[in-house]
Order: sequence, then C-alpha cells, then structure tokens
Amino acid sequence: MKNLTQKILSISALAGLLICTSSCVEDLLEQEPTTELGANAFWKTEADATFALQGAYSSVRPLFDRDYYFSGHGEFIRTRGTSATNNNLQRGDAYHGGDYNPVGYGDNFDKYYRYLYGGVNRTNYVIENVNKMLATASPSSRENLEAIIGEARLLRGMVYFRLISMWGDVPYIGQVVYDNAEVADIARTPMAQVKDSIMADFTYAYEKLPVKAPVVGRAAKPAALAFRGKLQLYWASWNRFGWPELTTFKPSATEADAAYAGAAEDFRKVINDFGLTLYRNGEPGEIDALGQAEKLPNYYYLFTPLANGDPEMIMTFTHGGIGTNQGEELMRDVSGRSHEGSQAWVTPRYEIADRYQSTITGDFVEPLVPMNPATAGARTKPNSAVNPQSYANRDYRMKSSIMWDYEKSVGMISLQPTGWVPFIYKTYNQPITIDGVKYTTYNTDGTNSGYVLRKFLRNYAGQGRSDGNYNFPVMRLADVFLMYAEATNAINGPQADAIALVNKIRHRGNLPPLDPEDVAGKDAFFDAIEQERIVELLGEGHRGFDLRRWRALERVWGAPYSDGKWRIDTHGANQQRYFQNSSERIYEQAYIFRIPPGERDRNPNLTQNTPWL
Repeated sequence: MKNLTQKILSISALAGLLICTSSCVEDLLEQEPTTELGANAFWKTEADATFALQGAYSSVRPLFDRDYYFSGHGEFIRTRGTSATNNNLQRGDAYHGGDYNPVGYGDNFDKYYRYLYGGVNRTNYVIENVNKMLATASPSSRENLEAIIGEARLLRGMVYFRLISMWGDVPYIGQVVYDNAEVADIARTPMAQVKDSIMADFTYAYEKLPVKAPVVGRAAKPAALAFRGKLQLYWASWNRFGWPELTTFKPSATEADAAYAGAAEDFRKVINDFGLTLYRNGEPGEIDALGQAEKLPNYYYLFTPLANGDPEMIMTFTHGGIGTNQGEELMRDVSGRSHEGSQAWVTPRYEIADRYQSTITGDFVEPLVPMNPATAGARTKPNSAVNPQSYANRDYRMKSSIMWDYEKSVGMISLQPTGWVPFIYKTYNQPITIDGVKYTTYNTDGTNSGYVLRKFLRNYAGQGRSDGNYNFPVMRLADVFLMYAEATNAINGPQADAIALVNKIRHRGNLPPLDPEDVAGKDAFFDAIEQERIVELLGEGHRGFDLRRWRALERVWGAPYSDGKWRIDTHGANQQRYFQNSSERIYEQAYIFRIPPGERDRNPNLTQNTPWL
C-alpha cells in the first residue's frame, strides 16, 4: 500500500462522491453522506473500506494539522491571522476568522465547530458501513475490518475530545445523518456522557489496532492509548480545578484521582510497551556558533521531514508536498518574505526568550533587558536583548525554535536558495556587512517582538511556502512523557521514573538534570513540568488548552480589574496590553467558547454557555 499522502487527492475526490451532495449547506453537519453509490457499488471489499477510511483521514486532518494557531491563546506566541484565504477546509479555513489574541477568542470559532461535526459525520459514515460489512465478512477479513473501524473511532474520538475541550457539553451524534431534519432539534449532551463515548472509542481502537501502523500517516495502538490517557488527564484537570463556566459540570475530587491514575497507567504503557524512543534517542546533537546555522540541534530537525515516520511521532497527519495541493503551510505561516514570500502569521513573543535555561547551571538566567539598538553599548551590554551574546549557553531548543538579531536562515525565492539572510528586528531587506561578508537582511515586518520562529522553518530550498511535506504531529512521545509526569505527580508527588523522563526531555536541550529543589514536592515538580511543556511544545497548539484546564489564565494575565499585562519587544516598546481592567465575565469567556449563534438560530434546543448569554 502506498503512503497515505500519495492517495490523498483521489481520496478527496471519492469522499466528495460518497459523502456530499450538490446541495450541501453550511450548518451543523457540513457534508451530508448519501447511500446511493455506497449501497450499489461500494463497501464490497477490504480495499473499499480502506479507501473510505483514508477519505475520513483527509477530512479530519485539517481540523488538527494547523493547531499552531491555537498557540496564540497563550502568552508566548502571537498569531495575528491565518493564511486561509478562501472557504476551503483543506487550506485551514476551519481556523479562519479567529483573532488569536488572549482576549475575545471564544467567539471566533463558530466555523471550526461546524467543521468538527463534519469530521464526526465522515467518521460515522465509515464506522457504520464497515460494521455492516462485518456481518458477512469472512474470518480472514474480520481483523482488518475491525482495525479500520478502530481507526475511524479513534478519529471520531479525537474530534469529540476537541469539541468538549472547547465547548463542554455538545450534541453527541453517533450515527450517519442523512438529512438535517434528523438533528434539527438535538440537545447538548452532558460532557460526562460524551467523555464516556470518547473513552469507548479510544478503548475499541486500542484493542483492535495493530501495534505498528501499516503505513506512515495511519494510527496504531500507541496513538489510541496516548489519546485515552490524555482524555483522562484532561478529565482529571477539570475535576480537580473546576470548570465553573460550564454550569452543568460538577467537579469531583474522587473522579479527579481516578482519572489521574487511569491516565498514568495508559501513558506508562505507551512509554514502556512499544519500544518508542525520542527522536535521535533524545541526544542534543550539534549546535553552531551564535549567528550561524549550518549545524542545528536535533530538536530543530524533529520539525522537518527528516522526522517523518520517526518513533517519537506517535500520530501525525501527513502532507503531500509539491504538486499535490495537499502541502502544509508551515513556512508560509512562521516565516517572512525572504522565504518564498511567506507572511509570518505566527511569531514568538518577547517573553519566551527568558524561559530558555542555562546549559551550564540548568536554571534560569538573569532576565533580558530590552534596549533600543541605537543606544550606545546596547549591542554589547550584558543581558541586553539586542546583544547576540546574551543568548549564549542556552537550552539548545532556543536556537532550534526562535531567531534573534543576527541569527541566520536560508532565503528562498522560486524554489531556489538566495543565501543566508540575517534577521535584524526592524531592519528588513537591507544590505548589511557582517565580518566582511555582504548580506541582505531577513525581510519581514510580521513580528512585533524582536524574534521570529526557526521551528517549522525549512532551512533548505526546493519547496514553495505551501508545498511542505512535513507530517504535523498531533501526538508525540515527549508530550506523553510530560503528561505522565503530570499525572503521577498529581497523585503521589515527584516519582523517580517521572523525574527521569523529564530529564530525558531536558537532555535534548543539553540541559543538566533537574535540581533537587525542582523535585522537592508536588508544586515544585509541577512548575518544572510546566516549564518543559512551554519550551518543548512551543507553537504546537498546547499552551492555551493547558492554561484553561489548569485554571491558570489569571496567574498569567493578572486578576480581573487589574492592570493586565503588556507584551513588549526587544527594544523596550510596549506592543499590546491584555486583560487590562477586564471583568470576571471576560475571563469566563476565555475559559469556554460560545455555541455558534447560527446553530442556535436553527436549533432552539441548543443552550448557550453561561458567559455568552
């Protein structure tokens, strides 16, 4: 069987025939399946079932493969828009329309809600029809058909997990919908009930999927188990910290403890039972001198196609690359005009730089001091944010993830390299001589922090800004390590195996092991885990979800009616101020998303989340 990406175009075409009529409308269920073709000419063989499953992957992929936009809901990434320019889900339109700021984002994902239910219907279509095939299947076909159902149920579980993470109670639809009238008056299902259905999906997938996926881009047992653990970790968090904005939910300490224990056990199996390893065994690799980028640490290459199919990537969504119209948009979104005319929609904030610890002490260093480079001595003063030497001897993931003044990357135009382009904040597309060598500076005004991302940026030519073939991770082993540490710490405090796993992740940044003070108790170890989640998962879409499930927005942005927090740049200029004099209601709206008004207009039985009434 070919790689999943090689069939993606024909799958999309078939999915259109099988699932969408010419009268599809934009409502709760985006694309209605029909049975005319399926009943008469399809669902005859395992190949038919596999082909339809790949259509479901094609439909669900755009719901997750640009989750980096969700990073704008945290304090370390600015997402100022999206590269989606039309009503095409394959180009990320599900995320289009959000303002991606910490304030007010909860009312900008109405379209995403609708597309998620489109994914539900696609997966239900596969599950329902392959279940029918099982009734007459030969014994030799049953195992493969059950595995196909397992993959479809894993995808469905992922979609519903995202729905409850954002909206709490949501309508649960477990069958194919052929007419919108079937769901015109459906009510929201209590989140606990939806959670149980998701658990059942993940459990079935775990039981039926193979240990290793048949091709890159499809799921196997470790993915099902990791997502089941993650669901339980979130359930534990909601029960421990509460979710008062969801008035139908009543937290329980007993439920929290049981869910933490269940999560820990699932993560333990993922870590120990499948022979999975961190990329390049978690070794830091080589690092070039400040300002150079010929040799980058291994962590950088984890986010390039070199890592496609690597054991760390427990589950990914594949992309076709050049000429397929199924490429990923990462370069377009994270880099600037010097890189194939990219647009830098996603950039680091100034505050992330101070999170990268010293490779010498293993601890935080003195905070950077913003300085205008026109100030005498600004480029040489110790700890100056515009002095390149201030970034020496830092966590290797820093150079792998962000660029500061005088850091270089390879420019690209028309698929050809244009040589090294040094980034110098507010000095865009200008001639400059460095150590006797002439350059043209990195051309982008998309950042307002003084930094741009290196993470996800291709350091090689040959692919357009929208033609990448990197498989975006939706579950990777490093995240499982950290979730396991969080779950076990919540129950029993710092445990030796969890500490060792966190230290493995730190090692990839060439950091020494955690100091004893960092593992002196639950709170201290939680802080260490959170620190690693910040730098290890930067820009992968996790931070906003973490802050909400931990009830940590006020910790980050200040209490209601306070002065809020400024985001600044390396020159010392204030850029944006968030949560200034914000009411409790504003914070409540940041913790839960609104049920789309358009859906409520069509269905009077859909209640609204309290902060949005």
